[in-house]
Amino acid sequence: MEPILTTIGEYDIQIVCQSDSLMTWIQRNFPANVLAKAKPDLFIHLIEGYGVPFVDYNVEIVKTTSNISFHRADYLIETDLDYHHAKVSVHNELALKHALMNLFSSFLVRRQWGLIIHSSCVVEQGKAHIFAGHSGAGKSTAAKLSSPRELLSDEATLVKISPNEIVVYNSPFRSELDVTHAGAYCPLASIQLLKQSQTNSRTSMGKSSGLLHLMDKVFYWTQDPEETRTIMNLLAILAEAIPIYELRFQKNDTFWELMS
Repeated sequence: MEPILTTIGEYDIQIVCQSDSLMTWIQRNFPANVLAKAKPDLFIHLIEGYGVPFVDYNVEIVKTTSNISFHRADYLIETDLDYHHAKVSVHNELALKHALMNLFSSFLVRRQWGLIIHSSCVVEQGKAHIFAGHSGAGKSTAAKLSSPRELLSDEATLVKISPNEIVVYNSPFRSELDVTHAGAYCPLASIQLLKQSQTNSRTSMGKSSGLLHLMDKVFYWTQDPEETRTIMNLLAILAEAIPIYELRFQKNDTFWELMS
């Protein structure tokens, strides 16, 4: 099949693979961009048939003087240290999605551009609002209940972080809901840390507390102290600029009365 050129955030990606099924998944989730640069920021070679079905989330990282590898039971990522060229071997589509999230989150941190946060994100009156939490916290539920507001992500939110701006980009890393926001990105207005409840409440968190609660919501695996410092610096900028709340919500749309 022909290579696919796509854009994630501000970066152009070229993906090649001989597997029809994997390329069909890529085409469904990563819209082609005919205006992408001829020389992509990241080149990915996909290989099907690696490893075994999903076992657990444990990722083994091996770093040498010239490359780095991320190994899970159902996938293997091998890339140069600058994340320009990567070979991604996967067992199936589930492995492919997690491998690409792992690879691209590392790519973003390497460039100190931003983070992928385990969350959904909804647009209200031109501003993005993140709903963060672990599996089962209600991210997709909050996104569904927010309809007809537009959706930027339902599982993994792509956040550009700089001292000048915090914006959320359309995320191709989705679970079950399609992105409905027409634009490429939207300024971030708030972050909600979710807890399902019998009543609605929205409590402001301090910057330090908010930062600590966001740390384990970042999609990233690292054993490198320098990259850990980069993540913490990005989170510190995010917590300083954007209000963070604990949101306890019922399974209906009335929690938006606390946010509007």
